[in-house]
Amino acid sequence: MSFIPFLVDGATQQVAGSAGFLGTIVPFLLIIVIFYFFLIRPQNKKQKETEKMLNALKKGDKVITIGGIHGVISSVKEKTVIVKVDDNTKIEFNRSAISSKEMSDEEKAKLAEAEAAKKASKAEKRSKLFAKKTDEAPAPAETSEETK
Repeated sequence: MSFIPFLVDGATQQVAGSAGFLGTIVPFLLIIVIFYFFLIRPQNKKQKETEKMLNALKKGDKVITIGGIHGVISSVKEKTVIVKVDDNTKIEFNRSAISSKEMSDEEKAKLAEAEAAKKASKAEKRSKLFAKKTDEAPAPAETSEETK
């Protein structure tokens, strides 16, 4: 008779052991997923945008280097760019030394127009939605003199 409780006790230990394993691995998987979406993925997106910006550099672009030097690109080579800092001063930098590109006045105007168009379309959608809601709303019940 003592053999049966031994089997039952062993079975419960195996079930508890597998639940303990799942209980420890699930938090680790959750942490990995959180790290991916909050750290790894945004960093990869930023790196791709920077690569795209560096490949699109052309003569006449205003740039800022990682050292903080502001200038205008006077010529572009395969791996380097020559930045005109002053009237008689040109400095050659690796492409990777360019941290950002300043927007030209035309690009700023296009961006402002696009934002204004977005705001206008949102306002138009809101007004249509409001008009639709007021049309669908039932008219308030009229009180007649007879019911009084």
